[in-house]
Amino acid sequence: MDATTLALAGAAEQARLIRAKEVSSREVVEATLARIAQLDPTLNAFRVVLVERALVEAQQADGRAGAGDASRPLLGVPVAIKDDVDVAGEATAWGTAAHAGPVAQDAEAVRRLRAAGAVIVGKTLVPELTMLPATDTTTFGSTRNPWDLSRTPGGSSGGSAAAMAAGLAGVALGSDGAGSIRTPSAWTGLFGLKPTRDRVPVAPHDDAWQGLSVNGPLARRVADAALFLDATIDGGGFADAAAREPRPLRVAVSTKAMPGALPFLGNEEKRAVHATGELLRSLGHEVVERDPDYPKSLYPAGLVRVLRGVGDDVGAAMPHPERLETRTRRVAAIGAALPAGLVRWARQAEAVQTAQLLRLWDDVDVLVTPCAANGPYRAGAVGRWGTPQYLARGAERLSWMPAWNVTGQPAAAVPAGLDDDGLPVGVQLVGRHGDDALLVSLSAQVETAQPWIGRRPGGIA
Repeated sequence: MDATTLALAGAAEQARLIRAKEVSSREVVEATLARIAQLDPTLNAFRVVLVERALVEAQQADGRAGAGDASRPLLGVPVAIKDDVDVAGEATAWGTAAHAGPVAQDAEAVRRLRAAGAVIVGKTLVPELTMLPATDTTTFGSTRNPWDLSRTPGGSSGGSAAAMAAGLAGVALGSDGAGSIRTPSAWTGLFGLKPTRDRVPVAPHDDAWQGLSVNGPLARRVADAALFLDATIDGGGFADAAAREPRPLRVAVSTKAMPGALPFLGNEEKRAVHATGELLRSLGHEVVERDPDYPKSLYPAGLVRVLRGVGDDVGAAMPHPERLETRTRRVAAIGAALPAGLVRWARQAEAVQTAQLLRLWDDVDVLVTPCAANGPYRAGAVGRWGTPQYLARGAERLSWMPAWNVTGQPAAAVPAGLDDDGLPVGVQLVGRHGDDALLVSLSAQVETAQPWIGRRPGGIA
C-alpha cells in the first residue's frame, strides 16, 4: 500500500492493518506526517505538528502490537486534537497569542485516546476563543477548505475538518458549542458527531460555554468516528453499531429554523434534506414531515450562554488579554458584564426548552434537518467582521444546530452530496438523549447506501 493510500485509509482501516501486522504504526504515522508536510503549508490546518513525539509514540505502539496487545481500539493510529483541548507539554492556544503557554496534563479525552493507543500528531487551528463559524485568526492566519482553497472549512473545528478532509489524520477531535463540529463537517464532506452531553469528557474545561459545548469526532467514514467514540465513551459498542443496520425507525424531516435565527436556506441544502428523507424511506424507515416546537426563548438564552462562555474562557485561560483581537475583547467584555440574573435565567430556561423540544421524540426516533444554511464563506471574510457583525451574523448559517446543544441531545452531520459549486453539503440527524449509537448505525446505513468516500477534495487534487 502506497503512502497516500495509507494516510487516506482512515482510523478503522489503519487500526485493522496495524493489528493484522500488515503495516506498522510507524509506517502509518510517517505517511501521515509526510502528507501534512506536503499539504499543510497550503491548508494551515495545524497550529503545531508534533513530529518527534508522534514518531516515538508510533514506535511504542509497534512494541505493544508486537507483544500481542489487541485491546486498544486506536493502537498506532494518528489522531489530531483541536487546539482548545489540552495536550501535555503544549500550549492550548485557542487561536490566539494571549494564551498561558504549555499545560502540564492531557485533557481527559486526550488521556482516553492515548490509553486506546492513539498517536497524537498535532493540534489543529481554531478561530480565536472558538467564537467564529470560520477558522480565521490574526495570530495564525486562516485555514483553507481542501475542496476550494478560497473558502473556509468552517469553525470552530475548522482545522480538524481540513485535516480530516485532506487525510492528515485517521480521526480528529473537535468541540461543538453551537455547531462547531457539524458545520465544518458539512462543509468538508465529513461525518461529525456532537455526542450526548457528558458522554465524551470535556475536563478540565468543565461546563464549557455554560454547559453548551461538548467534545466529539470528525471523520471521513462513520467507522472511524465509531472507534473514537469507543475510546472516549464508557461502555463503547460504537464500532459494533457502525457495522449493523438500525431497526426500522420513525423519522421526521424539517427545514424549519428556530425563531430569531432568520436564516436563508440554500436550494441545494433544502434539496439535500428532502433527498435524505427519500433515501431513508427507501431503506425501510417511516418518514414524515414534522417540525420541532422551537421555544421563542431558545435563541436569546443560547446567545447569553455563548457570550458568557467566551467571557469565562478569557478570564480563566487568557493571561494576556491585550493580545486578543479587538472583536474578541469586546465580546468577552459583553459576556463578562451580563447580569448574573440574566445568565441564571438562560441556564434555568433549559429545562422548559428541553421539555418542549423533546415532545417531538414522543412520536419519532430521529429528526433530519439542514446543517449549514448555505455553503462556506470565503476564507478570511469572517475574520474581518467587527463586533456588531459577529453579534448579528454569527449564527446565520448555523440555525438548525444550537438547539441541540441546549437540550444536550446527540446530533450528527452526514454528507449529502455536492452543491452547484462542487462543494459538500451535509444534513443533520438528531436523536434522543443517549441514542448516539443509533445515530452511528443510521449514518453508517446512509454511507453504505450512498457512499461519499470516493469523492476527493478538488482543492488539493
